[in-house]
Amino acid sequence: MSELAGRVISAVDHASLAREQAKVTNWPGYIGWSIGLLVVIGLVYWLMRQGWNWRRTLQSGIPPLPAVPARAGRTILETSGRYHGTTTAGNWLDRVVAHGLGTRSRADLTLGEDGLLVQRPGDVDFWIPAEHLTGARTDSGIAGKVVPSGLLVVTWTHEGTELDSGFRADHPDEHTAWVEAIARLATRTKTKKTEEAAQ
Repeated sequence: MSELAGRVISAVDHASLAREQAKVTNWPGYIGWSIGLLVVIGLVYWLMRQGWNWRRTLQSGIPPLPAVPARAGRTILETSGRYHGTTTAGNWLDRVVAHGLGTRSRADLTLGEDGLLVQRPGDVDFWIPAEHLTGARTDSGIAGKVVPSGLLVVTWTHEGTELDSGFRADHPDEHTAWVEAIARLATRTKTKKTEEAAQ
């Protein structure tokens, strides 16, 4: 009787082992799922790319940015950090992708008497003349990205369009000094233009 019981248990164990091996070696199923996942990832990437190109087409009417000078005039402040993108002012989801403004990158910022120089190693530099600066603030995000440590958001105008550009300094405690310095430069430039127009 015990020998029969042993054979039954052995048969059950073999059947269980066969089922486990079938699960582990079900390569067609795994390959099918892997291919399906790759197709979904490819489709999402393609849709994102199409959205980016569509946005670039919509913004093709934005005129070229001002030419980048060699210097920004007498230096007021300098810092290094990351550029997080540009949006239309007040709309943190409306990313501007024209003229290279849409790509995140490292950035070296120089605020001078003549404006703000943004140098991006490996990407397009850009220049915001002092007369185009309208202010700055600290914020938590821009272009759909939230940055817990906070951002420096510079507001400026380009051919009648008001824009916000977001930066995060390597030392975020510098942001307040930048907000104050940009506000002073924008006010001083506006006052100077008003006085010149009145003459």
